[in-house]
Amino acid sequence: MGTATRGRAARHGLFAAATMLGAFLLAATFAIAPPPPVADASASENPAVIGEQGLTVSADAVLGDVARDAYGATAGRDTYIQGGTNHDWAKLVLLDAGWPVTDSNVAVFTRWMRQENGPPDWWNRNNPLNNGYGSGGGSGLGSYDTLVTAAEMAAENLLNHSGYADIRAGFAASAPTAQIEAAIWASPWATSHYGNGSHWSQTPVPVVQAPASAWGR
Repeated sequence: MGTATRGRAARHGLFAAATMLGAFLLAATFAIAPPPPVADASASENPAVIGEQGLTVSADAVLGDVARDAYGATAGRDTYIQGGTNHDWAKLVLLDAGWPVTDSNVAVFTRWMRQENGPPDWWNRNNPLNNGYGSGGGSGLGSYDTLVTAAEMAAENLLNHSGYADIRAGFAASAPTAQIEAAIWASPWATSHYGNGSHWSQTPVPVVQAPASAWGR
């Protein structure tokens, strides 16, 4: 064999060997399995594991106390009684009668109270409207044990007397103040009929608190 022939044979052998080595390395690369996923240490150590659909909490987990703001409430009657003013008494009568406690209704009622007893002593004889019903005085000159009783008696009288139907309708509908006031003037509540409005004022009535004793407190 000549020198040239031996050179070609050697190169051919090297090429074949290189080809076989490349094929072997390629096969080995695909044959090696990917390493297993590394476990999340935080998930294995934490008793609360969040999945896609929910949250699982260990039975041994301890929940801390939850602080909540304190609050309180009192019923409407108690609120008005505790307030203790002439405006509160007007609201109490409206509530006892089942009528809306609106600003316009309260405005009319406090004006009415002013015509019967002036604001400085609106609780006179515990009878703000000079109501004769159940007060034992007739003609509105009687008295009640407390302003709470006076509110109940005023509501009962207004609800049951046939002459107060228009007053009832006005308060029940929270009608315009002029409409309710005209019904009061035309009713038999006051023999003077408040001069058909000439003895009546539409100015705001000041808020005045009665003594706690007048409320039975």
